[in-house]
Amino acid sequence: MTSLTALTIADARDQLAAGKVSAVELADAHLAAMEKAADLNAFITTTPDVARDRAKASDTRRKKGDVGALDGIPLGIKDLFCTEGVLTTAASHILDGFKPPYESTVTAKLRDAGAVMLGKLNLDEFAMGSATITSYYGPTKNPWKAKGSSVDLVPGGSSGGSAAAVAASLCMGATGTDTGGSIRQPAAFTGIVGVKPTYGRCSRWGIVAFASSLDQAGPMTRTVRDSAIMLQVMCGHDPKDSTSSAHVVPDFEAVLKQGVKGLKIGIPKEYRPDGLNAEVSALWDRGMGWLKEAGAVAVDISLPHTKYALPTYYIVAPAEASSNLARYDGVRFGLREPGKSLDEMYAKTRAAGFGAEVKRRILIGTYVLSAGYYDAYYLKAQKVRALIARDFDQAFEKVDAILTPTAPSAPFGIGERMDDPVAMYLNDVFTVPASLAGIPGASVPAGLTATGLPLGLQVLTKRWDEETLFRVSQVIEDAAAFPRLGAS
Repeated sequence: MTSLTALTIADARDQLAAGKVSAVELADAHLAAMEKAADLNAFITTTPDVARDRAKASDTRRKKGDVGALDGIPLGIKDLFCTEGVLTTAASHILDGFKPPYESTVTAKLRDAGAVMLGKLNLDEFAMGSATITSYYGPTKNPWKAKGSSVDLVPGGSSGGSAAAVAASLCMGATGTDTGGSIRQPAAFTGIVGVKPTYGRCSRWGIVAFASSLDQAGPMTRTVRDSAIMLQVMCGHDPKDSTSSAHVVPDFEAVLKQGVKGLKIGIPKEYRPDGLNAEVSALWDRGMGWLKEAGAVAVDISLPHTKYALPTYYIVAPAEASSNLARYDGVRFGLREPGKSLDEMYAKTRAAGFGAEVKRRILIGTYVLSAGYYDAYYLKAQKVRALIARDFDQAFEKVDAILTPTAPSAPFGIGERMDDPVAMYLNDVFTVPASLAGIPGASVPAGLTATGLPLGLQVLTKRWDEETLFRVSQVIEDAAAFPRLGAS
């Protein structure tokens, strides 16, 4: 018999509907798995009481024939989403003890659809990082290991706790947020599916802000179908978020088997730089081969401003972060360090509450917004960002989707690259351009390295065209037949 924790969301939905399993049984199985895998440090806070109460309520609703789209499905929530009455930390010391009196829009939608919250997942502090090693609560371990090695690997970031928990079957799906690749890159590092929808597709209300013009919530699951099911619930217009779109939400699950026959798939030459990892390059070629076999056509394209994406991002994102994080001062919530004056209290609280990477980005952001540098850096970065978006717009006049690698390498060891911030930033080189342009992207697990570590392929489509994103992603998933962690 298949383990309850090995079920996909779609499988569990069917078994719940058929009465073969109860929501309480699913919740208990996952809570037990979480206890056994506590050394992964995927969760900051576990909520077993909440989970069991919601599971019991789900079973009661099901007996009455009143069920939601995710009724009884056990999920993990990235600890960047505010959850009413439940500790929300953003993995930062400065939010010690913060229990929001409100629920984020995305998690409220999941809750109202019947989902069962298992707990709050680890992340890089304030979502600033690519490896989930900047968390105040310690690093998360990737459940994958290289063949013949006992070295603990990073799960990517910032949604590393979400990625590790899904890959290790501690939850059936998890929420993530993507600012410059923080859903897609950890999905690639842990062999799962991660979807960043179009900017504005999911409400940002109640999500602890990093960079407001970039942050976007999305699902992290073990299959493309599961991501379609989750995203269907998560997105939709929210009047509480001025950047939330009123675009009609299509039926994402309905398009999964439409295939890619006749679609044009763009292959950008700028994503194949000199020195690109040979295994990553070979997988990219293999992925395009799968799409050709399914009837798609490869088209060579150029995204000429891609080379400027990373420096542009690391001006825009820190600038917005320095503004957003100004609210953490020890006065209203979270940590407060005593001081002889208000200014001293501010200074001591922020010095003690923020980690090194957060401080670095606040300083960079404050610098580029300061008098004398605003025009030279921030304003110019915004102009380059517009050019990057234009490149994608022009490309999508010729193609229906774009295929690239998700990350330039397989996961690396915890502790590696920590002393070189630039090397860490380069982990997002393939994901940042889409974030700057606000277009949807997905990472699909597509192969293993020679040492047995997961690699992902990234699919990009034009704004509001998640339907094509899911169609292409499904074809890749079917062709890759990726061996899920723990699967026989």
